[in-house]
Amino acid sequence: MDSFVVIVAGGNGSRMGSDIPKQFLELDGKPILMHTFERLYSITPNSNFVLVLPKIQFEYWHTLCEKHQFKFNYNLVEGGDSRFQSVKNGLSKISANSLVAIHDGVRPFINKSVFESCMKEAKNRGAAIPTLAITDSIRELGNNSSKIRDRNLFVSVQTPQCFQSQIIIESYQQEFKPSFTDDASVVENNGHEVSLVKGNKENIKITTPEDLKVALSFINR
Repeated sequence: MDSFVVIVAGGNGSRMGSDIPKQFLELDGKPILMHTFERLYSITPNSNFVLVLPKIQFEYWHTLCEKHQFKFNYNLVEGGDSRFQSVKNGLSKISANSLVAIHDGVRPFINKSVFESCMKEAKNRGAAIPTLAITDSIRELGNNSSKIRDRNLFVSVQTPQCFQSQIIIESYQQEFKPSFTDDASVVENNGHEVSLVKGNKENIKITTPEDLKVALSFINR
């Protein structure tokens, strides 16, 4: 069975306080997106890669590739106005009867065992995502009030989110809903169950200057 990795990178850097989109910010000498790509390639070199970027960023990306001698085989796809549309565009390059992993371009520290567990579970069950237990106390906000909630009833969600191709492609034929916060929510809304796999704590999504410092500490370690 063929496997595909769809890397979605459509950030604009606003939470970073930067004019440079966050996926292009340098981490230890090269863009975060390249770290992510190289990590995934080291885990699954025989997969087919699809990179989804806003069309306006294509030229800049090509310039970075030349600068860093970044030479990998992949399909470059134009993103949409939302993550939902960007993923949908990326799925246009996926073949039938395959496995698909959809990953955030600014998560460069995915663990090999987590990736492989997600893909194996998706192959067996149809859909799988990595999650982590919540260690902080949580509260539910209401109108001018809040209520404590049992953190053991919740988990935080990461990527890659992995699916059998027919399930994810079919699910993305739905009309967008605000409740679609990730790929799993799209699939679940289409009537499919999503299996949970234990994620890895290092698999952070780099969106703030503080995240960038943490990421650098991971690399130095």
